[in-house]
Amino acid sequence: MARSNSGIEKQLGEALQKKKPSKYVLHLYVAGLSPHSQRAIDNIKKLCDQHLEGRYELSIQDIYQNPILAKNGQILAAPTLIKELPEPLRRFVGDMSNTDKLLVGLDLRSKGS
Repeated sequence: MARSNSGIEKQLGEALQKKKPSKYVLHLYVAGLSPHSQRAIDNIKKLCDQHLEGRYELSIQDIYQNPILAKNGQILAAPTLIKELPEPLRRFVGDMSNTDKLLVGLDLRSKGS
């Protein structure tokens, strides 16, 4: 039995919807402008520009300037990157130099790639 064109179009539309790139909401918490913090800022900006161009929102928060952010965000170490969206929420600690680990953690690359 042949499928109607409308059924195929519906399946194609659903497949494209699933493939649609998600917007990423990221929060990077740093402790002042130490070399470690600056490296994390540079590394995450580079990663976002290369792999999430036009589909990310990145906020950088200095927990020295606003310590309540660390408490409310349950930040135990800095730098810490929090991926809020797309779900699930994920946390990364360090200078964000391990690009492969970040790409897997952000669901931008599978473990085997």
